[in-house]
Amino acid sequence: MKSIYKISGIALLFLIFACTDNFEDINTNDTTIPKNQLEATDFFAGMFNNIYQNQPAWSTQLQQNLNGDVYSGYMMPPTGFASNINNMTYALVDGWNNFPWNVAYSNIMLNAFTIEGISKETNPKLYALSLILKVEAMHRVTDIYGPIVYSRFGENPLVGYYDSQETVYNTFFEELDYAITTLSDSSLPDVPGTFAATDQAYGGDIDKWVQFANSLRLRLAIRISKVNPSKAQTEGEKSLAHSGGLIDNNTNNFLVDGKVEHPLATIAASWNDIRMGASMESILTGYEDPRLEKYFEESEVSPGEYKGIRIGINADKPKYQPFSNIGESIIRTTLIQLMTASEVHFLKAEAALRGWAGAGDAQANYEAGIATSFDQHGVADASYASDNTKVAADYTDPVEAAHNTGAVSNVTIAWDAAASNEVKLEKIITQKWIAMFPDGQEAWSEFRRTGYPKLFPVVNNKSNGEIDTDIQIRRLKFADSDKVANSAEVEKAVSLLGGPDTGGTRLWWDIAGGNF
Repeated sequence: MKSIYKISGIALLFLIFACTDNFEDINTNDTTIPKNQLEATDFFAGMFNNIYQNQPAWSTQLQQNLNGDVYSGYMMPPTGFASNINNMTYALVDGWNNFPWNVAYSNIMLNAFTIEGISKETNPKLYALSLILKVEAMHRVTDIYGPIVYSRFGENPLVGYYDSQETVYNTFFEELDYAITTLSDSSLPDVPGTFAATDQAYGGDIDKWVQFANSLRLRLAIRISKVNPSKAQTEGEKSLAHSGGLIDNNTNNFLVDGKVEHPLATIAASWNDIRMGASMESILTGYEDPRLEKYFEESEVSPGEYKGIRIGINADKPKYQPFSNIGESIIRTTLIQLMTASEVHFLKAEAALRGWAGAGDAQANYEAGIATSFDQHGVADASYASDNTKVAADYTDPVEAAHNTGAVSNVTIAWDAAASNEVKLEKIITQKWIAMFPDGQEAWSEFRRTGYPKLFPVVNNKSNGEIDTDIQIRRLKFADSDKVANSAEVEKAVSLLGGPDTGGTRLWWDIAGGNF
């Protein structure tokens, strides 16, 4: 991992206005549409490439890999960064944890702000596309920190005004409504031809963009289903009923192709700084899941076996580097996976449990989610979805017996119509968690929302009491770069958070207790 730099929040806002000092000109509805459209499309690459930053790898490592990828149970570094006083042992490193914030504001929000100024009046469909990308990127950011600067971004070059997470989510829904309605309106001008070459996901296919936007709205609706069930159902049913449909097969997955090798190839294969997580080992080996050999490589420490590392150990690279690396089919690609058809089937399965109109049958959606994930990864097992005996396996650390522990999940795979909704949800989320790999950020959010799948707790908790070992980490602290440049607003953000600025404070949608 390379050295860390910081971006000042105040400097960032000055940069925004320096880049848009011709705002009045570019926002004027005149006859220079082709020129303005071409300029707008030039700013999309910065958004595509930084939702999950595709380069440099060391920045991606700090944006997601050393937080969400680990906290989700997917991965764990063999490397004892900072003498194991780091994120993995809950001794949160402020310099690291600025990166999800700084990458988003210097790339996503800045570019979205610029596209809005150029195209909102001259080509609303182009503006609508930028809103979808902005929501996809920024829901990940608010799901890391809680309150963020969003609805009033760019209003004042000296101040970034924070919104509560509830306000941010309400704004997301408004923006997605606008985007879906606008893209579906045949009376409006089409997006310029230059967008197809810029579009790193769908090559300019607007129908697929509508499907993705509907699917994203369904994801966000499910996310708030515990804290605001009425609003969640309203927004979810909009997507389920929309004529444009949802992502329903793997050809329509939202995969961003920045034409550079996946950063995990560098982090895992070149630097040997990330390996399989112990929770992944427990669940995949216990289920004898055929995706295991696609997701990971057999270990060198126990030849012929897949071995993961528990979160929060005193990592020692020579001892733990021989554990299972990330699979070649995952890292030897230029595609960044951000949403798939399998996830959408699982979202519909949960929506059906909650009684949302248009969701269909929960079991059918659940089994379709498994089958679609299998298809995505080119594996097959005719009996997998009907297996009602296999459960997660106990964990054994071949180099440190003190880390051994029994399995914490006992949910089986096969659908059980007689089970409670809570048990059914545990099945849905466990399978969705497997299918969403390697996107640890979304998996961590779903674990916090539902408590599923059940994950091994941290071995060494060095948070000085700020994070409960059993409840596990709930968020990252606000970016210290903004605490210096925007201190009054960060103080307001803490009050909006509703608890101390620690990793143990729950987000707005993160409600303790059962899901039904």
